[in-house]
Amino acid sequence: MNNVRTVSETKRAFYNIHTRPINSIYRRVVEELMVEMHLLTVNADFHYDPFYALGVFASFHRFMLAYRPEQDIASIFDGLCKALQDDPQRYRHDAERLEALASRSSVEELMTWLEQKASIADCNDLQAQAGAIAHNSTFKYSRLFAIGLFTLLEAADAELVKDEAKLLEALKRVCAALKLSDDKVQKDLELYRSNLEKMAQAQIVMEDVLKAERKKRDDRERAKVAAKSATPAEATEAKGDATPGS
Repeated sequence: MNNVRTVSETKRAFYNIHTRPINSIYRRVVEELMVEMHLLTVNADFHYDPFYALGVFASFHRFMLAYRPEQDIASIFDGLCKALQDDPQRYRHDAERLEALASRSSVEELMTWLEQKASIADCNDLQAQAGAIAHNSTFKYSRLFAIGLFTLLEAADAELVKDEAKLLEALKRVCAALKLSDDKVQKDLELYRSNLEKMAQAQIVMEDVLKAERKKRDDRERAKVAAKSATPAEATEAKGDATPGS
């Protein structure tokens, strides 16, 4: 008997946990991430790790950055993880630890740490997991794992990830340390960054539409207030002005 959950079951579980409606432009983002995570978790070779968690956490929050109401973001993230029968706090904790590690380290320190050539205080368990990934011949690589690595580099040096040559050099070194295909990682990150740009453009368009709608609504409200406050003589005059041939 096959007890592996289906994508439909995971989606149904999510909408039972987070019951508030999700704005249409973001619903696709949430569902695509949900499907991607679902397909990974049902793969026999997949094992959760902090770098993957950072990729999930960073990807979700980058795409949901302008979501309103803002207070729903945490609820949606919780629902996403719980629908996959996982603990959202585990993702948050591991993502925050890795980002804190990177933010207090230089890129060079981060590299030697991933290469197992030097240690960083209070992070031996994370380093051991990086080493285990490098020595796991059946490691299940994913786009979300690549995003975790990118986010790590960005936290260490935000300017480095803006320089294509330096970023490429850093990614090659990271991939060599973890025994990953640098070509695959680079392609996945190119797509990720491209999608972030498209999302930013879509958010600008959506904000312009919302501003136009708010202006129309405000204009209608002002017209109603003006009509209610008009004196009978003004109303009669306005009516007379509107009569053809007057």
